[in-house]
Amino acid sequence: MKQVQKTASFAVLHFMTAFSVAWAMTGSMLIGGAVALVEPAINTVVYFLHEKFWQRRGTAVPAPVLNA
Repeated sequence: MKQVQKTASFAVLHFMTAFSVAWAMTGSMLIGGAVALVEPAINTVVYFLHEKFWQRRGTAVPAPVLNA
């Protein structure tokens, strides 16, 4: 559950950042809103999968060390 909450808080921050940057660059709230809906939504899913990958990688069994 903690990972879902972390992802959700990241999504909110990312939506606000994407909107602010797109609005500042274009002066259009419509374009800012469109960018804020599309880009962070995709990026949030990628972030969640990225976290899962690294979580699984951290629990993997380490390879044996060969001593010479």
